[in-house]
Amino acid sequence: MERVPSHPVLTCTEARAWEKACLADEAQEWTAMQAAGTQLADAVLDDFKEIGGFPADGRILVLAGKGHNGGDALLATRAILRAHRRAEAVVMLAFGAGELRPLAGRALDWLRREEASRVRIVPEETALAADRQYALCLDGIFGFQFRAPMDPDTAQLIARVNMHKGIRLRAAVDLPSGLGEASAPVPFRADFTYATGSVKHPVLSPRHAGVVGRLRYVDIGLLREDSVPDATERMLRPSLLEPLAGLRAAQSDKRTFGHLLLAGGSRSYPGAVVLAARAALRSGAGLVTAFVPEALAPEYAARHPEVMWVGCPVTAQGGLAAGTAELVRARSAKATALLIGPGLGAEAETVALAAQLAEEAAVPLVLDADALRPGVVARVLGKPFIGTPHAGEFERIAPALFTDDKFSASQGVLVLKGPLTRVTDGKTIYHSAFGGPVLARGGSGDILAGLIGGLLAQSPADPGLAACRGVVWHGRAADLLARRRGQVAVETSEILEHLGPALKSTPCQTLP
Repeated sequence: MERVPSHPVLTCTEARAWEKACLADEAQEWTAMQAAGTQLADAVLDDFKEIGGFPADGRILVLAGKGHNGGDALLATRAILRAHRRAEAVVMLAFGAGELRPLAGRALDWLRREEASRVRIVPEETALAADRQYALCLDGIFGFQFRAPMDPDTAQLIARVNMHKGIRLRAAVDLPSGLGEASAPVPFRADFTYATGSVKHPVLSPRHAGVVGRLRYVDIGLLREDSVPDATERMLRPSLLEPLAGLRAAQSDKRTFGHLLLAGGSRSYPGAVVLAARAALRSGAGLVTAFVPEALAPEYAARHPEVMWVGCPVTAQGGLAAGTAELVRARSAKATALLIGPGLGAEAETVALAAQLAEEAAVPLVLDADALRPGVVARVLGKPFIGTPHAGEFERIAPALFTDDKFSASQGVLVLKGPLTRVTDGKTIYHSAFGGPVLARGGSGDILAGLIGGLLAQSPADPGLAACRGVVWHGRAADLLARRRGQVAVETSEILEHLGPALKSTPCQTLP
């Protein structure tokens, strides 16, 4: 698996050393702080759209520490106030004005000078009065500079903020205050954590998920692809999608862009294969052939004629029967990838069919849903394949994939779906900070499988690239959907309509 566009995840110690090396003087530090503040504000305002957008007259509670983290929060507040002229900010200086380091003090002076009538510095008791209401709380107390133990006064402050019922969205700058290489018993509890400059390992730990909330990476240009070349954990970047947004070769035809075969669908799960097939079409694949139960094919062909629907023999319970293998075999000569699983069902005959298709496949595979079973996975070890399990499916297939805690499928790639989806080939783990709870509904995994399958059909020599690209694209489409429609009153199929816009949306600009 070739490395895909990504940045290394750092320890807090590595991050301190890297920033010291990159930011050699105060002028460079101030430039980086301004970039962090501006991009942090943009990211917060974007994510606020998922709950209706930042109110025109919203109030911000700013928790500012001594150093750069506090400066980032103050400059982000400045940018938000400039975008919302009726908004106001309440600033709590966790350690007092006398403890501010020069750049944090400069950020505060700048904020107060420009927005004097809308910024107030208040004590804890006033800011956290029970009747106080805040649209946003920005936590900029510690960041990755935190070193345990936390002093009692700050611990009490964070506990009170965590319990305050009048805060609509809680955002941590870099890391929730109290998280670090050693963490406090009660860190700041965030809805979103905006990792600035680099992503640090503590925010990826499963035991911290409840306080990190949703992770975003605010790339301000400090890291390069090769900053830490041997990093085994990395963050996927939106630039991964740039080739898909460019011009295609003028001298091309449908076969230029691959041919995906898709086997799935059943009487019990008739919709999953449709979502997967539509996603494969949206991926840009030139041809998609879907093998589905015979009774479903005419309806599907009428609704989605771009797909070549092949009606197949069925089992007593309406799943694909063993005779399907011959139909797949007859059409596989010009295929470039095979996806097995969406809506497949768990009948013994159908699972045996999936195992047979996997064993006979001469092209890279994607295994999804009920194809993710030990007996099927065992047939693809040593072949190029992508598995797309959620947590339960991963537990089911792990014994077939891992030997002595090592991923034994040398050409396999796993997409471990979850709140923070990960892609791994057993050597490197790529984390995706895109998507969110809008994906927590039936059918989103089928769309991801179809998207990855279509991308694999177009680049069959690089399953890792197809997997990573599909995860980022899927997540960015989900982000756009949630920002336009909210997290609740949406349908899974609407993700498909946001795949095109997700390619056109421009990532935050970084420092030159």
